[in-house]
Amino acid sequence: MFKQNQEDLANFSAPSTNHAHHSNQEDQVETVVGPSVVVEGDFVSEGNILVKGTVSGNVKTGRLLTVEEGAKILANVKAGDAVVSGEVQGNVKVEGRLELTSSARLLGDISCATLVIEAGALLQGKVSMDGIENSSLKKVAKRVKKTIEEDIDAQMEA
Repeated sequence: MFKQNQEDLANFSAPSTNHAHHSNQEDQVETVVGPSVVVEGDFVSEGNILVKGTVSGNVKTGRLLTVEEGAKILANVKAGDAVVSGEVQGNVKVEGRLELTSSARLLGDISCATLVIEAGALLQGKVSMDGIENSSLKKVAKRVKKTIEEDIDAQMEA
């Protein structure tokens, strides 16, 4: 019965767009930053995070981060997966899939495994992704990725 209530709450607060979610992420109750809420300072959660307002501080979750259209994150982001429809001003490190919808505005460097960018999204920054197989390109990519990850980690800890 408790599991059913969690699923109902997760479905209630989930964004209306249909995005692929990992089954283990659906079991977590989402933290919602409402449209009129402004969070100042670092924001860390073990579950999914849905941002509808403004966060002026680093955001970290091992699960799914959703930034809705009209929402803003003014700092660095670290997440398992992320869907951005709003604005992010800071570096973004995603372990899995990062999706930028057509209304997304991202100013910062990205490190992710999979990147999806819809037409109309705006991105300014460096992109580093896993999967470069050519050995000379792989060495360059590894150096760039390490530098970006060190920068993101250092700023997340500061």
